Amino acid sequence: MATQKQFNVGVIGYGLSAKVFHIPFIALTESLVLHSIVQRSPAPGNSAPDDYPSIKHHTSAETLLTDPEVDVVIISTPPNTHFPLARDALTNGKHVLVEKPFVPTSAEAEQLAAFAREKGLVLCVYQNRRWDSDFLTVQQLLRENTLGRVVEFETHFDRLRLEKPTTWKGTLSMDQGGGVLYDLGTHLLDQVFVLFGMPSAVSAKFVNQREGRLVSGASISEEPDSVSAVLSYAETGMLVYVRSGVASVETNQMRYWVRGTKGSYHKAGLDPQEDQLRAGGKATDVRFGVEDESRFGRLCVVTEGGKVEDCVCPTVEPETYKRFYELFGKAVASGKEEDVPVPASQAAQVLRIIEAVRESARTGRDVVPPK
Repeated sequence: MATQKQFNVGVIGYGLSAKVFHIPFIALTESLVLHSIVQRSPAPGNSAPDDYPSIKHHTSAETLLTDPEVDVVIISTPPNTHFPLARDALTNGKHVLVEKPFVPTSAEAEQLAAFAREKGLVLCVYQNRRWDSDFLTVQQLLRENTLGRVVEFETHFDRLRLEKPTTWKGTLSMDQGGGVLYDLGTHLLDQVFVLFGMPSAVSAKFVNQREGRLVSGASISEEPDSVSAVLSYAETGMLVYVRSGVASVETNQMRYWVRGTKGSYHKAGLDPQEDQLRAGGKATDVRFGVEDESRFGRLCVVTEGGKVEDCVCPTVEPETYKRFYELFGKAVASGKEEDVPVPASQAAQVLRIIEAVRESARTGRDVVPPK
């Protein structure tokens, strides 16, 4: 049997994302080999050279990007650096995986997608939550028509975070790809896009829940910490509610509430993979990604006699984030855009929805996002 070709991977950035979400999964992907890491300022206790002494190390991205031994570049830096780094990586003939949020604007996303296509290179965005087990459960319920025609879809990332973060999530502006809309909102809107495509209209409000005021009109330059948006789908009459807040005092935060003509699905709590990885767990652990039964959602369905019955809805067996990397490795091997698990062209469409959310919050009007 022929040996599978392996591709050398260089990782730019050595923060939580690289340490927890990328490097461990590179090691589990047969076609990918960790070759080098860029860490600007290694320090005791936070040193890529100490953690991975057998590979190459750089203190600037430029030397990695021009290394002919590197086939694939993973960009795990703040979002305001993504566009120039991705462009330079493609210019140097590298396949590219970019952390979310991809880039600050849909125009930049479209430019990079077109450039990758022109160069015959793979360009992928790390929307790992497409492989959350609760999202896969929702997909299965819709695919099997368990709920009938969906009339309302509610999706949340609510937390109790009364202190403003000091990372890029709290220091970069929306124009730089920072803040709640680009951080958590990108996940929520990407999942909605996967399920339902582009909305016919968007209405949104920005709020500073920490301070207790709306962010709109003349104050739109202020960065919100919470967002509430309604996406309309004219062809089906469906409404999608997208919410993320920082002042939600709950023991079990709302995640999904999906209502249809035949049933509804209610789910609280987040997929366990991130917490497991942050706590030092490994994707090879027997229970990795498996949700405890106490966290399963609830399903209400209409019986043949017209009675509504309520039951536990087990979360599907997880594919886990390993599946994303398996697909990404295959895409690098084939070089085909159609094999990319999250192509840049799809990320560009999600960014158009984000831009419509911003415009609606600014003007107070419904906004039609371009297709």
